[in-house]
Amino acid sequence: MSTVSGNESAAAFPGAAGRAFGRRFWDFAGWSICGLAFVLLGGAMLWIMAMVLLRGFHALTIEVLTHVTEGYAGGLLNAIEGTLILGVGGILLALPPGLAAGIYMAEFDNGRLAPTIRFLADVLVGVPSIVIGYFGYVTMVVAFGWKFSVAAGSIALAIISLPYICRTTEMAIRQVPRSLREAAYALGASEGQVATGVYLPVALPGVLTGVLLALAISVGETAPLLYTAGWSNYLWTGHLTNEPVGYLTYAIWAFITEPFAGAHALAYAAALLVTVFVLIISILSRLFVK
Repeated sequence: MSTVSGNESAAAFPGAAGRAFGRRFWDFAGWSICGLAFVLLGGAMLWIMAMVLLRGFHALTIEVLTHVTEGYAGGLLNAIEGTLILGVGGILLALPPGLAAGIYMAEFDNGRLAPTIRFLADVLVGVPSIVIGYFGYVTMVVAFGWKFSVAAGSIALAIISLPYICRTTEMAIRQVPRSLREAAYALGASEGQVATGVYLPVALPGVLTGVLLALAISVGETAPLLYTAGWSNYLWTGHLTNEPVGYLTYAIWAFITEPFAGAHALAYAAALLVTVFVLIISILSRLFVK
């Protein structure tokens, strides 16, 4: 067999060398742009994290964790309590319909209702949170007469969390091997038994990941709570309606613009606490995935 030299190959395929150089150039340019974008994004994230950690740790004291807010001073105990109550309340309200919708879309995709639910969930993800807050204000705060309250704030956060739980549940259930379902049906299991005893336990890590993702988003929300939960310098007394409640994101939003060092310290401490909450939730979600 005879070999073909580089010159003969270039002569046999005119323009091949130029095309190869062009591919190498655009390949290098594409990877360079991706690397530059990664460096810029990573640098911005590290800068934000460093600023929050340094200023937050300096402002975070025992008094901040154990005392309620007093004007623009005091602590953030009321805001910490309110953030946990609103976040958990929103998840508890969104979990049953989100699981039900996700299971339905994964199991009954051939009908007309499943694509409609999927479309509505995707649309709801894109709705600005302040619009959901305005909806909550018009309906629950004003029309229902609940005023600023835990119930109104939790329902607003549930509306925001619902599409994330719905879509992650659907994707997690679709990953379950169909052979498991067929085996359960062959043994005489009903639809409910297959759902609760077969593929839902197998898909549990993915479902919990979606729940924790929705919780992390809820913890960082401000706009919908301004219209529904209001703000309170006191601890929650257990009333679901007609009682405003504090939360950390309000402290960040309101106190950082005040011309007082104490208010700025509370805002930095609140930012650190929110970041820590979201970090813990993200770590837990990754552990559930593994």
